[in-house]
Amino acid sequence: MKTFLKVQIKNLQRPVSIAPLATFRVLFGLMMLAGTIRFWLNGWITQQYVAPKFYFTYMGFEWVQPLGNTMMHVVFALIALSTLLITAGLFYRLAVIVFFTAFTYVELIDVTNYLNHYYFISLISFLLIWLPANRYFSLDVRIWPNLKRTHIPLWVIGIIRLQIGVVYFYAGLAKLNPDWMLQAQPMKIWLPAKSHLPIVGNLMYKEWIAYLFSWFGAFYDLLIAFFLINRKTRPVAYVFVLGFHIATAIFFPGIGMFPYVMIVSSFAFFSSGYHLKLLNRFQKSNLSNGIKTYTYAPALQPVLAVCIGTYFCIHFIVPLRFLAYPGHLFWYEEGYRFSWRVMLMEKSGNTFFTVKEPSTGKTYEVENREFLTPLQDKMMSTQPDMILRYAHYLATVYSKRGLKNPEVYAQCFVTLNGERSRPYINTAVNLAAQPLSWRHYNWVLPFTDHEK
Repeated sequence: MKTFLKVQIKNLQRPVSIAPLATFRVLFGLMMLAGTIRFWLNGWITQQYVAPKFYFTYMGFEWVQPLGNTMMHVVFALIALSTLLITAGLFYRLAVIVFFTAFTYVELIDVTNYLNHYYFISLISFLLIWLPANRYFSLDVRIWPNLKRTHIPLWVIGIIRLQIGVVYFYAGLAKLNPDWMLQAQPMKIWLPAKSHLPIVGNLMYKEWIAYLFSWFGAFYDLLIAFFLINRKTRPVAYVFVLGFHIATAIFFPGIGMFPYVMIVSSFAFFSSGYHLKLLNRFQKSNLSNGIKTYTYAPALQPVLAVCIGTYFCIHFIVPLRFLAYPGHLFWYEEGYRFSWRVMLMEKSGNTFFTVKEPSTGKTYEVENREFLTPLQDKMMSTQPDMILRYAHYLATVYSKRGLKNPEVYAQCFVTLNGERSRPYINTAVNLAAQPLSWRHYNWVLPFTDHEK
């Protein structure tokens, strides 16, 4: 066993061309630039980070707040500039730090806007801070030729591939649930809405098509990274990557940039030789100066090994934290975010709040539109942590309006994966008195089997 580990460690340290890392940097930068421009042109900066009166912050990040109309546009301009610099490899380290910081800051402002690929982008940009992605095919090298390196240890590009593999594998693992595999839900709900598509439209009502989409999606996510890492199966696997994600973009446009992010990211699995040939089409190959391998200082290598190991241990465990909670995951959504659960359910609800002043017995019906945008209202109505945070906010608002120790009650009805709407919140519980914590939401009514 020890011999095997030594061989694997030695293999991870062997020098390979730096080209895949340089290619990934360029493609990542271009993709992020396109996404930022798209966000700006659609008016989403104002819509999501200026217009709301209240923001659903993340637990422990309540201090992260928007900066106002002008400064939020400055932040996005800074993100766009950093993507240009990352693409060009100019002042790379500073640029990627700025991008990671600004992008993650924006992501943390409001839970309403959480998307799996936003989380993925933050993780990838964090990893890129520590990788020498500017040491080849970059303006940094043009300006400072001594920075140039032709090779890197295999593990350097390997951690990018592993991060992509984690996303795929856990997305597949999440699909191995009864609704997805045995009931083909929510595909049975979503696909008929695509009956207008040419050629395949008439098939969208067929039950077997819903099962095909469900089962293929599960096994694609579970296995694709293994096929991409294998040299013999890689070309065919990448054809499947293209087909799967293009189809996803066509059938489910609401998923945004995610399919394109994964198409670009999965390109990192191609061999160093392939990436080198690709880059050499845009520059003259200059290997006559000899091989120059980028190495981390020997004193740092044990620290790096511990940090990388810890990083991936965390990301192996975090998606499984739902196992620590009782009840139906899709109902309670405890441990749902940050676990690569992509398009797994169709869930909608309506929530009505009442504020009561105990001393007088007076009650006040809350108009959610007074405080929330339509998107915030929609997302809040099915997610317990957002319901609770909003209830606490309402207690603060009505306290400022003169009510003494206001109590907040909610009446909520939720439907999950096409089942009938049912009560979601215990209407007798004063939500303003419930703590914001990681504990199980015992004020959410259970999802019992006999009601299915």
